Amino acid sequence: MNNNSSKVVWFVAGAGFGAALALLFAPQSGEETRRYLGKKAREGRDKLADASRDALDRGRDLYARGQDLAEDAAEMMEDGLDRARRTFQS
Repeated sequence: MNNNSSKVVWFVAGAGFGAALALLFAPQSGEETRRYLGKKAREGRDKLADASRDALDRGRDLYARGQDLAEDAAEMMEDGLDRARRTFQS
């Protein structure tokens, strides 16, 4: 686990360093670069929000399916116990 977190830290550091170099050597003016970065940040935020909503919807669906399966299993157990009681009582 420690090795993986170390790799993530180095990856993030490298990405940050690469982004800083890209900004320093960008052919656009500062204003154009800020506008571009703002646009990309909004796009990223929107994509993240969409992915989060999709994940939440999938989680709710799985939760509902799990509840249905648990209820079905409980009913099957009750039916089996009732049959077993009737069998042993006769």
